[in-house]
Amino acid sequence: MPPQITLKLSVSEKRHGALHKHAVLQSATRLEHQHLVSIYYDTDDLRLRNAGIILRLRRNGESWSQTVKRQDVTQGGLTRRLEWHDPYLGRFDFSVIDDAGLQKWLQRPKLELKLKAIFETNFHRSIWQLEPRHGVKILAKLDQGSVIAAGRRATISELELQLLTGNLDELYELALQLAQKEALPLLPTAKSERGYQLFLNQPRQAVKAGPLTIDPRDTPLEAFRIIALASFMQLQLNSEGAILTDDPEYVHQMRVAMRRLRAAMRMFNPVLPTGFAEHLVPLLRELMQQLGQARDLDVLIAEIVAPVAQALPLEPRLMELTNAITNRLFDVRATTRAFLQRPAYGQRLLMSTQWLNSQDFVKPPDQAGAHLSLLEFANKRLHRLLRNVLALANAACVEDPASLHSLRIGIKRLRYGIEFFGHMIPGNKGAKIVMRLAGLQEELGQLNDLASAGILLMECAGNDVQLREAVTLIGGWHGTHHKALLDDVPAKLKFIRGLKIPHLACHGS
Repeated sequence: MPPQITLKLSVSEKRHGALHKHAVLQSATRLEHQHLVSIYYDTDDLRLRNAGIILRLRRNGESWSQTVKRQDVTQGGLTRRLEWHDPYLGRFDFSVIDDAGLQKWLQRPKLELKLKAIFETNFHRSIWQLEPRHGVKILAKLDQGSVIAAGRRATISELELQLLTGNLDELYELALQLAQKEALPLLPTAKSERGYQLFLNQPRQAVKAGPLTIDPRDTPLEAFRIIALASFMQLQLNSEGAILTDDPEYVHQMRVAMRRLRAAMRMFNPVLPTGFAEHLVPLLRELMQQLGQARDLDVLIAEIVAPVAQALPLEPRLMELTNAITNRLFDVRATTRAFLQRPAYGQRLLMSTQWLNSQDFVKPPDQAGAHLSLLEFANKRLHRLLRNVLALANAACVEDPASLHSLRIGIKRLRYGIEFFGHMIPGNKGAKIVMRLAGLQEELGQLNDLASAGILLMECAGNDVQLREAVTLIGGWHGTHHKALLDDVPAKLKFIRGLKIPHLACHGS
């Protein structure tokens, strides 16, 4: 059975009416409306979910159907999955499944006795069949409703584009047409995953970068694609939180995702398709600039101003300065939310993930480094990053903040590079090196924050004499800590100059 290929997009509940009127959907060869109720089953200890299996009963009108599918494998909103459908006649029947191992696993009597309803979805679906060109058929499914579990409820508002016939580019081209005037960001989580999150009462929280499944036998370009898609996934998983909440961690993790992507682009530059970096850099630069403004003000309040305000709670000038910074932060957050909800932003993400799923990445170009094994390529590039860090350490000077800032950036890029391939470093040496580099990056980051804080504080203070006096108070209060950090720099530079990276190897070699 061929996998079902779909592209999932998030839709504002307020924009369903506008989508219905979109010229592309108005040209559909068929329009259908459904009211669907689905019940998802699992055991108390969630054996199906842990095995990557979804079991669902769905009612459409008066009839019920049974669906078994492998858990969605989503990369940048694009999902490929195997599904088996069968009419439901009062009991589960897994005979239709042509995967013998999966069928045998589900047919175990003890398992079937433990199956119970875990959560349900209830939504209205509009379906358009589109035939943009001869030989191309795509279903557009617009869903609006709820997922309910354990007395908790979450909204469903999404557009799913399913490729029936044609190539993947046709799917993206349709999405880009629909996203010209509507904000349709890529949706990284399926309804089933949101149902499980409700069932487990998992609170919304920022998502950090997860482990990467890079095989030493992958090509360098395949490895980059895995890293890039994981970075976009982390970006998307944190976007909603950045829009809906004031928790600064969402913005921070979005910036981490983009920094990792930029580090990967530099590291894999010799094998990237022509034009890819030029396409992506403007998006990264614009996004990092917007997110950076919010992040800088968050750090300024939490790490620079707040400790002083807590130490001097009766100082009115500090209170006034805090209010001035907070007002600016509210304005920047509003601008950031608007930026993330722009149709143009969603389109740029669509185009980026389209490229990562294109033939340019399936068939590696004949470029420098393209014929090296991944281990050879990664060893070569990591040691190049190390040489750069050593050069920056030799050039670093306590009296030159810019040189320490450059060193911090070099350390960050080396750290990300090792994180990408740390599982290929024998033993736990990779994890230890990453930990040490993260500590160095943190200390140099504190120095940079303190050096940058003065300029930003003066901007917030403006020409107000009392606010400028508060800036002087903050600078004096942090003086001791700043001196301690500077005094520790020579020891850190000595450690960096002795840093070595073991050669990567396949496990067992």
